[in-house]
Amino acid sequence: MQINQLTPTNWSRPYWQLTLNLLARSESPCILSGEALVEDEFLSLVNSNGNVYGLYCFYLCKMMLCYVFGEIASARQQSLAIENYRLTAAGTVGEAEFYFYDSLILLATLLQQGDRCSGELQQSTDWQQVEENLIQLQQYWAAHAPMNHQHKVDLIEAERARLSDNKTAAIELYDRAIKGAKENGYIQEEALANERAALFYLDWGKETVAKVHIEEAYYCYARWGAKAKADQLEAKYPQFLTFQPQTNSGSSSHPSLNTLTSSNSSLDLAAAIKASRAISGEIELNSLLRALIQIVLENAGADKAILILNNSDTWVVSAKCDGSNCELLNVPCDETSNLPHGLFNTVKRTRQTILVNNIEEDDTWLRDPYLVENRPQSLCCLPILERGQLLGILYLENNITAGAFTSDRLEVLNLLTAQAAVSIENARLYRRLEDYTHDLEAQVEARTGELQEKNQELQEALKQLQQTQTQLIHTEKMSALGQMVAGVAHEINNPVNFIAGNIGPTREYVCDLLDLLALYEEKAPSAVIEEKAEDVDLEYLRDDLAKILDSMQSGSDRIAQIVLSLRNFSRLGESKRKQVDLHEGLENTLLILQHRLLGSEEGPEIAIVKNYGKLPPIYCYPSQLNQVFLQILDNAIDALRESQTSSSLEIWIATKMLDAQTARIRIADSGPGMSESVCQKAFDPFFTTKPVGRGTGLGLSVSYQIVVEQHGGGLQCVSELGKGTEFIIDIPLQEV
Repeated sequence: MQINQLTPTNWSRPYWQLTLNLLARSESPCILSGEALVEDEFLSLVNSNGNVYGLYCFYLCKMMLCYVFGEIASARQQSLAIENYRLTAAGTVGEAEFYFYDSLILLATLLQQGDRCSGELQQSTDWQQVEENLIQLQQYWAAHAPMNHQHKVDLIEAERARLSDNKTAAIELYDRAIKGAKENGYIQEEALANERAALFYLDWGKETVAKVHIEEAYYCYARWGAKAKADQLEAKYPQFLTFQPQTNSGSSSHPSLNTLTSSNSSLDLAAAIKASRAISGEIELNSLLRALIQIVLENAGADKAILILNNSDTWVVSAKCDGSNCELLNVPCDETSNLPHGLFNTVKRTRQTILVNNIEEDDTWLRDPYLVENRPQSLCCLPILERGQLLGILYLENNITAGAFTSDRLEVLNLLTAQAAVSIENARLYRRLEDYTHDLEAQVEARTGELQEKNQELQEALKQLQQTQTQLIHTEKMSALGQMVAGVAHEINNPVNFIAGNIGPTREYVCDLLDLLALYEEKAPSAVIEEKAEDVDLEYLRDDLAKILDSMQSGSDRIAQIVLSLRNFSRLGESKRKQVDLHEGLENTLLILQHRLLGSEEGPEIAIVKNYGKLPPIYCYPSQLNQVFLQILDNAIDALRESQTSSSLEIWIATKMLDAQTARIRIADSGPGMSESVCQKAFDPFFTTKPVGRGTGLGLSVSYQIVVEQHGGGLQCVSELGKGTEFIIDIPLQEV
């Protein structure tokens, strides 16, 4: 304003107000009125000045806000209004933004209009406009700067796949859009892609997956600073975002991240969330207390921390961390002098946080014997509250720095103590449950046969419930996998059939053309033709054409074999027993896992050593046995990839007839093996040795049910540390 550049200033004011709206510093998030401009006044000003690009910026910002906050009809009005000014933005970043948001608005409008058949959808004006936008965005923007625009194209394509009910494509495209935005630092579009993906999964009825995306969208908006949008998500999806800020009145739960997204805060949100999750992951009380006191010390800026808990109205020092020395204790507060009792009693009575930033300047607590003796520079004492109950008190001190406990660190402490309150209560409940279980076992053992029978019935009911839960989860997972595999096989099969079907006629046409060419050479020789024949090396072409056609035939046959294997593996339509060749199922499974067996960055190639015996057809559920083979082979590959000691990576598969009525399949690996205790738990539901997020503990449990309960066979695990693992599968030839 001081250099009198009013026109560029008016270009910037809509973006300024857009930012303020996202920061929740305006009355309505979709109206561009506030500190930077007032809508009516601004439009009058730029119209009177003929500032056409200023009008473009205004309508573009308003269009983006309306879409982000779900006002689709209003967003459509803004995109129509901007048409008159689009030429002024040619070649600017605003042009690409228009193609992106205009496409999303058009697709959202089509989604609101309800179901349409594919042909009718693609003939609609809105759909065709989206295609035109995509051409511009892909060819002129994403092609030259994919790091800036490819994730936008992927998100538009994901929304188109959603409208076309192509769920497989939509899943892949949403994931690509999220990944691309995240890798290239577009946190706002990572948030938007997560939010759109969540809506897709909600429409599909997959609430568990939708919850993950809603949370990710929320955290992204929060880190971006879009408090207004984060507030909207909290209000719209309270069932997915259950945290609320802790207050001094006594109520507590997870603190809202809105308190962490202030524009004046430099809080490392990611570290706070990570620490909170680490605390929430502990269920055993002593492990929880040890983790809590260490995490608090790392994140609070303190060099000493003391945790006091209320154990049935007896206050005890439960954990202490002094520098790197952390220990668990069980010392009543009345019996220790290593604590500022006056400070502790005040927090216990008022349930309010006490913060002293400079003990030399604040003499309120200097009469406390502990503080007189130790003279910390700054200290903080916080209550730990859960549902109005005072569970404990956390005391922190810094002996070096005054003012160590900043507002940012207090926000971290509020987050951690809120989560700690929930986790401590859960750990105590878990401990009481364990104690109760032990007492119950002792009582059951001492009871009469009638009580033992009742206990057996309860255990059987619990086992049946676990098996049902395991089967439901696995069935859902395998159903989705089977549908995807069958879909991929179908999509590949059509073009492959087209190619294979045309190779024969092509071969005949080529032969006819070569015969005709030979006849020309014989009956109508010409110097020009001979010269051209030398230039193109006609003799080489004749020989190589046949080889090319043979190569095409071989390739199409190979793809057809892969498609057949995929179909045989999935067998979605088969719910009855039938006689099948087990070797075919093993080969189909190996083909599915071929990409994991090849050498890559994960490690060298894994060799498959086969020793197939002569097996008659087996009467079984083929798709279920394929699942068993897949699970065992996949686990073997995981074990070999994670092994750092095996000199050779090998999987052995052997088959034979155990007796006249039983076939035996043995699958062994050269991996690190398992201990006896782990081996005994291998078939327990939800037991896994894989890291969090890598396994559910259901695969082998379901495999055991398939082999033993559904086929009347046997499944054994034989393993020894350092000597690999072997699974032995026995399947009867006929139904048991």
